Amino acid sequence: MARGDIEAGSLRIAIVSTCALATPPKAYGGTELVIAELARELRELGHHPVVFATGDSTCTGARRALFDRGVWPPNPWAELRHACAAWSRIATLEDVDVVHVSSASALPFTNLFPVPTVATIHHDRDESLLAHYAAYPGVDFVAISRRQAELSPEVPFRAIVHHGLDVERYPLGSGGDRCAFLGRFAVQKAPHLAIDAANRTGLPIVLAGEAHPADQGYFDREVAPRLGANVRWIGEANHETKVELLQSSRCLVFPIQWEEPFGLVMIEAMLVGTPVVAFARGSAPEVVDDGVTGFLVHSLDELARRLHDAASLDRRACRDRARARWSATRMSQAYVAVYRDAIDRWSDACPGHTLHTRGDNGAAFTRLRR
Repeated sequence: MARGDIEAGSLRIAIVSTCALATPPKAYGGTELVIAELARELRELGHHPVVFATGDSTCTGARRALFDRGVWPPNPWAELRHACAAWSRIATLEDVDVVHVSSASALPFTNLFPVPTVATIHHDRDESLLAHYAAYPGVDFVAISRRQAELSPEVPFRAIVHHGLDVERYPLGSGGDRCAFLGRFAVQKAPHLAIDAANRTGLPIVLAGEAHPADQGYFDREVAPRLGANVRWIGEANHETKVELLQSSRCLVFPIQWEEPFGLVMIEAMLVGTPVVAFARGSAPEVVDDGVTGFLVHSLDELARRLHDAASLDRRACRDRARARWSATRMSQAYVAVYRDAIDRWSDACPGHTLHTRGDNGAAFTRLRR
């Protein structure tokens, strides 16, 4: 099938979300938020997404795969059953041009259903999954940052697509004297270092987030003892609370102690004009425009100094740069290009399968069972 035939119309895209949380999530949940944003914007671009998720999901094209609500904490066996149910339903759809998955559990089903498949990897390097990913050379793997791809060269990544959000849901904020930390309370995210940096400068800090069960010991040892008059914890934040916190803060403190694959909260802060002060690890150097949307630092002393400097950055310029770089439209257009490449590659590699056009609705294929 010629590329021109595919580009003549819209695509029908089956997206398999996770079963850990609703899509979009009520509060915490980066992967599920990104999938919801992608589905919404794909519809805006004229495509036809169907999202297999939990029954309490409200995103564009949402359909229940198996569970009525999220299975929390994340459970790999639940994800496997969820993926199986999703693929079983995908097999009943009349036309699907491409399937987009976001978990390792979904990959074995590509051997049963000959459909062009794109897989976005959302985690950092995981030695236990490298051989699993390598076993599916026909899948088009997508990284969410260059750094993520560099650290896992064994994964056959075909593209890098940075996350994006609906920029209109993040109005410009006026800032304030306090700093903010937003995210999971885990040693990798290091909220205790955010507190220490704020204390060194005498600035108040507000923390929003929760510790997952595996991180409760870290929270009890390192975070709870540091709470006090200038250190306020407000628990897990929904979208409205999160935006209000970011709008009214001088900066977001992002003292990561790991190779963060992306860090969605960074672009949420920038979109309301709040600069990010981050350790220069993981994706942070790709996301933060040093001196415009925040500062990249290499030590706790430098982190503390830059908390003061953040107030001198132009919040409107920060927001303008973020809107230009981190929109859901840009992300979705990049994924459409990935989908088309996957369809072309699959068509070339599987001549035994008959493909046909769907008239004004664009590309489709007839899946002949092996």
